[in-house]
Amino acid sequence: MGWSASVPLLLAVLGVALAAGAPDGPGIQVVDVLGLQDSKQSVAAVEKLAGALSTLSDVYVVSTLRLPAKMGGVLMGVYSKQDNRKYLEVAVMGKINKVLVRYVRADGKIHTVNLQNANLSDGRAHSIILRVGGLQRSHVNMELYVNCRLADSSQGLPPLVPLPREADMVELRHGQKAYSRLQGAVESLRLALGGSVANAGALTACPFQGDSSTSNSVSGDVNSILGDHTKALIGQLIIFNQILGELRQDIREQVKEMALIRNSILECQVCGFHEPRSRCSPNPCYRGVACSESLQYPGFTCGPCPPGTSGNGTHCQDIDECELQPCFSPAGCVNTVGGFSCQPCPPGLWGAPFSGTGMDFAKMHRQECVDIDECLELAGACVANSVCVNTVGSYKCGACKPGFLGNQTSGCFPRKSCDALTFNPCDSNAHCTNERNGEVACRCNVGWAGNGHTCGVDTDIDGYPDRSLPCMDNDKHCNQDNCKYTPNSGQEDADGDGVGDQCDEDADGDGIKNVEDNCRLVPNKDQQNSDSDSFGDACDNCPNVPNSEQRDTDSNGQGDACDQDIDGDGIPNVLDNCPKVPNPMQTDRDKDGVGDACDSCPELSNPMQTDVDNDLVGDVCDTNHDTDGDGHQDSRDNCPDIPNSSQLDSDNDGLGDDCDHDDDNDGVLDDYDNCRLIVNPNQKDSDANGVGDVCENDFDNDAVLDWMDVCPESAEVTLTDFRAYQTVILDPEGDAQIDPNWVVLNQGMEIVQTMNSDPGLAVGYTAFNGVDFEGTFHVNTVTDDDYAGFIFGYQDSSSFYVVMWKQTEQTYWQSIPFKAMATPALQLKAVKSRTGPGEFLRNALWHSGDTTGEVTLLWKDPRNVGWKDRTSYRWQLSHRPQVGYMRVKLFEGADLVADSGVVIDTSMRGGRLGVFCFSQENIIWSNLRYRCNDTVPEDFQAHRKQVMMHIHV
Repeated sequence: MGWSASVPLLLAVLGVALAAGAPDGPGIQVVDVLGLQDSKQSVAAVEKLAGALSTLSDVYVVSTLRLPAKMGGVLMGVYSKQDNRKYLEVAVMGKINKVLVRYVRADGKIHTVNLQNANLSDGRAHSIILRVGGLQRSHVNMELYVNCRLADSSQGLPPLVPLPREADMVELRHGQKAYSRLQGAVESLRLALGGSVANAGALTACPFQGDSSTSNSVSGDVNSILGDHTKALIGQLIIFNQILGELRQDIREQVKEMALIRNSILECQVCGFHEPRSRCSPNPCYRGVACSESLQYPGFTCGPCPPGTSGNGTHCQDIDECELQPCFSPAGCVNTVGGFSCQPCPPGLWGAPFSGTGMDFAKMHRQECVDIDECLELAGACVANSVCVNTVGSYKCGACKPGFLGNQTSGCFPRKSCDALTFNPCDSNAHCTNERNGEVACRCNVGWAGNGHTCGVDTDIDGYPDRSLPCMDNDKHCNQDNCKYTPNSGQEDADGDGVGDQCDEDADGDGIKNVEDNCRLVPNKDQQNSDSDSFGDACDNCPNVPNSEQRDTDSNGQGDACDQDIDGDGIPNVLDNCPKVPNPMQTDRDKDGVGDACDSCPELSNPMQTDVDNDLVGDVCDTNHDTDGDGHQDSRDNCPDIPNSSQLDSDNDGLGDDCDHDDDNDGVLDDYDNCRLIVNPNQKDSDANGVGDVCENDFDNDAVLDWMDVCPESAEVTLTDFRAYQTVILDPEGDAQIDPNWVVLNQGMEIVQTMNSDPGLAVGYTAFNGVDFEGTFHVNTVTDDDYAGFIFGYQDSSSFYVVMWKQTEQTYWQSIPFKAMATPALQLKAVKSRTGPGEFLRNALWHSGDTTGEVTLLWKDPRNVGWKDRTSYRWQLSHRPQVGYMRVKLFEGADLVADSGVVIDTSMRGGRLGVFCFSQENIIWSNLRYRCNDTVPEDFQAHRKQVMMHIHV
């Protein structure tokens, strides 16, 4: 028989063989990861995989998936249930066209393999095959096939560690739900154990002709193809012959069983058991299951197993609903016959008794335990006039409230207070404040400036009066404002002519107007500019190298563009593994060429330092698992269960102050320590005022007196300073507009944004728990009408609060991906973006309302009015993330014009501060001030009582 005649017969035989038996193919097992329905199937799959990793040479991950543009995430992973160790994890990085493979090495560290050319995020379906080969050798290799073509490979990799013998301690997860939330899909996901790339390719219809070592596409000589087909068909015929032999053996066994059954029936009839009797007496079914007689063997039928059990009705086994963790604490679930029950909520939490029956109930319901606010429920939980901080499941007594001195042992007593004064020492346009040290102080009201005892009108609200004041203490804030109508809290005056630079048309006095002067603050009539950048030689910190940004990291007068040692640490840039961060020791634990001082993942190799979500944690080590919601992932959080965004650790013991009962480690517990942050085991207190001698006027020992210190209980924060900031671009794609240009003045207490730019943020690096944040907002132009504002609670570029204000109503000019309408009202928004920086978030920020998956509008000024050109406004923000409290007030001059009232939201439990702009130029944020404050305002308690009364009604 010739080739032409044999092909149809061979194909027919091959079709029978495939239909009859083994879609896995010779030498290969296939695990459908998406098809795993319960824990037993998952355990069986893990056992198969463990066997393959220890005996086979090759294992394949085969998938068909679809992702929107720039999206990505974990596709599949094998993890330890005990410590979440990554035995093998495969993730698609859509924005950078990579597939990342992570796995634990023999030394316990995570190894990462970057496979390039993986263009998978474009909204279309793609197939991938990941081959992990050489499993039984000293080094493994990996190959990535995208749409049936070899995209990338990596050789000489460390071997994978064996999976634990206890398969139930290993979890097999997939990213189907996560991809669906991104509007994508995982259409198929299989593990192919053993075999060749050709076998794995058959699972995604990839027409490989043999192993990957010879080809990965359909091409080649016709005779070669025919030869390969012949070999493949002969192999399938051999398998078919084996299957026929197994079928013959099965038929022989069935014939024997039928003969045995027939003989048993005849024997029963001979013995007289042919008389009719009830097959349901006694009841052959499981206890409590109904039995009914049937004409079919075995003569009866059992009903379904009772709820909470599984089986065929004759035999029923209890279902362990606790596997779904329906209880608040996984260890608090008690499995019972037919159901489960949950132990009571942990101490400090309240919830109703909870129990149930069956897996469906356990899937749909979960025990709820609500935190008990001991500060409200327990009368006298802390000493009177002290701070009580509620925590999840407990509470903590803090320091005395402002105006009171002492501690939890001696009590908190007023030394001086505004209420106790016999006369008011303050100006009629000022208010009295109780200071931390027990003294009182006078502060001018918004719209007024001076020393508090004497105040004058402050039109631009920058802290300086329009006219000089006769103050006795020579306070500089009594001097006349050198820019009466334009905020300039630093009072900068380059030419000393008494007119501030902010409002002086010729700031340097060289006869050339600012708009034409290439050195606006340095006289240079010749306007010489050797490098032709934006700055003349007289003020250019790199006169021979173009550098319009004029960045000077080490502040040595020489710009970074021409400085051979940018950070000034004595190591030349070409040799410095942190060229912009001083690190003379050059420590580099992960040996990735980036020093620990500037490495976003100091313990994992990430030479590219990618940080997609702008949270200062590199993508390689960014888990985004943050139990307490304070912006720090658990692996880097020194109090992972208590929100403490500031991460203050006064004794450097690795345990944050908020969860450390002895912050200074001096052996005296905080509640009884008269100097909680400074070591003083003798507790010496000479004046018996409840405050130890070593911290009498400087509680945190940072050399800044408490009355001047913006955070008197944190040695890390002393004064308001935004000179160090992170620029975050919220619409990085396209070139419709330019990025913001920030100019920082007045030693970090004033920021100016000069460009009509894309939406962007300037974010300080200091993170706060509770905070009071205020500043003056002023648009110094009449040419535009867009957004400006400020942010707080910043955790990453997808998670922050923003207060934003637009001048006029306007529809955004780009209607893709959706139409966005802006109204002029002042707005408070919570940003929790599913997509992150890009066109979705851009339009959601512009839109005055909720945008599902992106932005939630928490409050809007009902006046619906926009800001005015060249008009100063003062904002005051109070944020207490421990209870979700926030309140925004806005003043125009001395008048309160907007007040959000009490707003409650817990999306972000603390974070960083900054300013916000969107398509608006010439914005001034002046006289900026922040202050640490964890004291919950009284209006929060009143608001909570009103809410509770409303619920009861």
